[in-house]
Amino acid sequence: METPDEPLALAAASGDRTAFAQLLARHYDRVFGLCWRLTGSKHDAEDLAQDICAALPTKLQGFRGEARFSTWLYRVTINAAHDRRRRAASHARAAIGWGDWEVNRQAEISEATAAQDWLTTAMNRLPPELRDTVALTLGEGLTQAEAAAVLGLSEGTIAWRMAEVKKHLRAQVAEEARI
Repeated sequence: METPDEPLALAAASGDRTAFAQLLARHYDRVFGLCWRLTGSKHDAEDLAQDICAALPTKLQGFRGEARFSTWLYRVTINAAHDRRRRAASHARAAIGWGDWEVNRQAEISEATAAQDWLTTAMNRLPPELRDTVALTLGEGLTQAEAAAVLGLSEGTIAWRMAEVKKHLRAQVAEEARI
């Protein structure tokens, strides 16, 4: 019989490398998939997933087993993505005014973003809290109750967010139809 995640996480937090390896083997694909949905880029998702895995031994020290390990790990992933977005925004603000090179680099980034498929673009237009909700419910297949647990919200808030996502997507479709 396979050992449940929670005892493995507690063992890994105590330094058990085998337990840690089992957790990574079980959950890496989920972490990477969520990172891809949150960043919209395979390259960024690979970097973010690698950063999360590297920080996980330390993060496991804070795992208390009060929630399912997968729920806790989704929260760690969401937080890491938010931290990365904040750092990127800070770097972008710092780069303003660095001359033609920076202007050209920003233009290339904008062109690359515009070339992504419609769904990725639509996801990126959503506010971060809506994007997080969609990534967990539709991308990861979590129920609204599970997504609520990951995000620390009520199920009603998740249902409201999903209704807001539908409004945003309808508005984007209408806007593109006018163009």
